[in-house]
Amino acid sequence: MDTDAVLALLRDVAAEVITPRFRALAASEIAEKNPGDLVTVADRESEELITAALLAAYPDAVVLGEEAVATNPSLLDRFEDAEHGFTVDPVDGTKNFVHGSPDHAVMVAEVRRGEVVRAWIHQPQHEVSYVAERGAGAWRNGEPLRVAADTDAPYRTARRQWVGRELPGLGTLELTWACCGVDYPQLIAGAARALVYNRSMPWDHLPGGLILTEAGGVLGDHDGQPLGAGKLGGGIVAAPDRATYDAVVAALAAD
Repeated sequence: MDTDAVLALLRDVAAEVITPRFRALAASEIAEKNPGDLVTVADRESEELITAALLAAYPDAVVLGEEAVATNPSLLDRFEDAEHGFTVDPVDGTKNFVHGSPDHAVMVAEVRRGEVVRAWIHQPQHEVSYVAERGAGAWRNGEPLRVAADTDAPYRTARRQWVGRELPGLGTLELTWACCGVDYPQLIAGAARALVYNRSMPWDHLPGGLILTEAGGVLGDHDGQPLGAGKLGGGIVAAPDRATYDAVVAALAAD
């Protein structure tokens, strides 16, 4: 499938099973995988449709879907060892979706031999799509995308316990949009000076990570090291430029 075909798939799936449930979910269509970790019928159905389409096009690929991993954690090991794979986050920002916020997205990343090569984020309620191809750039609704740093923008964290935490010499952490598929585009747009995450999973960060770096930004861990495409595991810092990234890493180390 070419890049446009995958984007069309995400848009079609969102129109079919995600948007019709927006602000219309029945209580029976919402469950908890773990306390506070919500999943809906839209998550499950959209992942099944996207996974089936990807496997039809790439039968030898390993498709790492967030909901599939919840029932079969061994998929993480298969994905890490695979020559070719995809991550699927069927409704990133499920809590937002459940509570009627438009800040949710459907996301896919393609990985070959441990390197993210293509990425897609579609925000159905905002009617905005982001795409990146390694070495070729990033696009927003078909227009070339470049990071727009704003030195007055707040530093943001996805960990609610860290909200209000002072980054020495930089400022106070504020909350992100609670959806990686919105966080990364907002960082690129200049609405955040940097993003700080305390944990990471491939389906959450590989799509936005490639879009950010292809738009000119920087992504790495809390120790200043680049990130692999397997089980990311630890913390992440995303920034519009190297100087900001290095400053946040130094502040985290000093705190």
